[in-house]
Parts: sequence; C-alpha cells; structure tokens
Amino acid sequence: MSTSLPASTIPLFDTVASYREWRRRAFDERKSVGYVPTMGALHDGHLSLVKRSLAENDLTVLSIFVNPAQFAPHEDLATYPRTLPRDLELLTALSFTAPGGVIRKPSAVFVPTVSEMYPSGISQNTQEQKGTFVEVKGYGHQMEGRTRPTFFRGVATVVTKLFNAIEPTRAYFGQKDIQQALLLRRMTRDLLLSHPDSEHLYIVPTCRDPVTSLALSSRNVYLTPHERDNVAPALYRALQAAKFSWEAGASKAECVRRAQAVIEEKTREVGQEIDLRLDYIEMNDADSFEVLADDTQKAEWEADFVGRPVILSGAMWVGKTRLIDNIVLGARHTLGIVD
Repeated sequence: MSTSLPASTIPLFDTVASYREWRRRAFDERKSVGYVPTMGALHDGHLSLVKRSLAENDLTVLSIFVNPAQFAPHEDLATYPRTLPRDLELLTALSFTAPGGVIRKPSAVFVPTVSEMYPSGISQNTQEQKGTFVEVKGYGHQMEGRTRPTFFRGVATVVTKLFNAIEPTRAYFGQKDIQQALLLRRMTRDLLLSHPDSEHLYIVPTCRDPVTSLALSSRNVYLTPHERDNVAPALYRALQAAKFSWEAGASKAECVRRAQAVIEEKTREVGQEIDLRLDYIEMNDADSFEVLADDTQKAEWEADFVGRPVILSGAMWVGKTRLIDNIVLGARHTLGIVD
C-alpha cells in the first residue's frame, strides 16, 4: 500500500498486486466478496449499493477510479470531483449486522493510479490510444451512446480490468446508469466471466432527493442550489409525464412530445437566466436498446414482446452540467433490478 494514500481504518490498495494478496486470503477462507465500482465523490446512491453488498456478502470492496477512457477530450475529466478523504469517512460510518451478530463494514478500497490501470498509457482521443480495449458491438451507439460515442468503450474496458483485478462474487450498479449496467451484464455473459457472472451483476434502483426526486449524481455538485432544487428536477418530471401518457395508451411519439413539453415550459420559465437544453428523451427496447417506432403503444408492445420492458430515458443540460435519468416501463425485475 502506498504511503501517499490518506489515513483510513479501511485497508486501501493502489496496486493490483497488493489487492490480490488480500483477495487470495478471502478465497482461502471461502468468503464471498461484493463489489461496488465508483469514480468517487460518493453520495447516498453509492452508499445504497454498499449497503446492499454488506447485507449480501461476507466482504465488500469498492474501487475509486476516475477513468480517463470514458471521457471524451471535451468532457470534464480534469474537473470531475475527487473527494477521497470524505469518501473514506462516509464508508467508515457504514455497517451491517449480519445473522449471528457479526458486524460487517466495508472491507477494502481499491484506488489504483492511471498507470496501474493502463500500463500501455491512455489518451482521451481514441485515435491515439494503444493497447487493449473492450467494445460491446451493437449496444453502445443508442441512448447515451448517441451523444457520447466513445463512452461505453471506455466503460467496458475499465470494468473488464476491474472485474479481473477484484474478482467479485457479486457486483452492484445503479439504475441511473441503466444502459451501462445492462451493457456490462451482456459483456460478462459474452466474455464468459466468472467473477462476477452475469447472474450476479445486480442493478439497484436510483436514489433520489426526497423532496425534488432529482436523481443523485456526483455531478450534481456542479449545480447551484437554485439549479439543483428548481430546474434540474424538470427532467424526472418530463419522464413522469411520458410514463403517464404511455400507461394511458398514447403512442411513443406522443409520450416523447409530452415529455419535451415539460422541458420547454421550464426553459421558458427560466428564460435567459439559465442555459437549459434538452439533449434527448427517448424510449428504447430494454433488450436491444433499439428505438421504439413512433406509433408503438403499450398494449401492442406488451402483446408482441411479453415481459420485455421499455427504457424511457433522457438527458439535459443545466448550464454546464449534463444530467441523465430513466424510468423502466414494465417488469423491471426482468432486467435484474432488485428491490
């Protein structure tokens, strides 16, 4: 362990070799290991994943790594919040009492350097990158991939590396990044991964502000209090409007128009005070991620694709902050979303 890491009662590892030595002991003791991958700047959404892991595993490991490969050159890699000392304080305060009175707390935090994760080096420009990368073909260009075309290549690459390093029994992801979580489950299945296998990659419902229902995100720290409390929640309200229209029998095109109208109304309300811009609102097949036809209705969809949910998702800019959110229409448990 590096002496440059902050003091912590939780073991910290910044190299794969030092972590694997710890992990071998867990294997020898036949202990299950839950894993929560993060980029730090922890909030209650992350902590809900940790709590789930504590309840279901003997040991719980987090990684904190801001992954350059998933940021395009114009995105916020340099300014992404890095709050490791505070993150460790939050983790230290967590515990779960297991049957038999055993108290479980976060067991280890993996905090690798960029050079540890990318031995061949890494550039944010994909044309300059050298080394090995992972791409889930056919599933990364829709939804978020339309705006961030290299994002899922970077995510799939780093998570493959992290799974290989951590070797978790179970892994936990948040529903806010639903496309990411489903893509990674497909990747674990396609690559025949065993730690975790696809059946042990769990998706935990989005944590929201109890008053405004804004999805919690590390990037929310970029927002002013007014933007956070009065403007940003419009995205979830827009998705709710689309959901209600879908359930009432409206076509997909009409559902999207209803959602767009909510954002347009908020844009008129804020005027020139805040640069509010809708990126997209869309409805996609939860299995293929393909966009639903404009004339698709709920009854028709459920008759043709029994048990297959629809992902209603959106993204918008509030000033310089890009926010995302989603609602799963249909039986979300079929996607591995746990309650």
